[in-house]
Amino acid sequence: MLAKSTSLLDTLVVYPENMLKNLNITHGLVFSGQLLLALTQKGVSREDAYTWTQRNAMKVWDEGGDFRDLITKDADISSKLSPEEIARVFDLKYYLRNVDKVFERTFV
Repeated sequence: MLAKSTSLLDTLVVYPENMLKNLNITHGLVFSGQLLLALTQKGVSREDAYTWTQRNAMKVWDEGGDFRDLITKDADISSKLSPEEIARVFDLKYYLRNVDKVFERTFV
């Protein structure tokens, strides 16, 4: 199993442009979990945070559009999160902040 895993990693080809393209296909829905956490950290109940997040996510899923745009225009959400806080929710760098540490722990 170790040899197979080593072989897999040795021959792994990564296409960052395709990875970003795949993330963009979600129209921002990949950030819904972080939005939910940001709202609860502002004192919104988990149930309300889920309802607010889900209603916008389902609108994107059913009708298309951009999740971030809907979130920005949602009165409930924008009353709890500033534009800067919303921008942080949708910042891909947040999700990648520990990548180097993970690789270092795994491969060093």
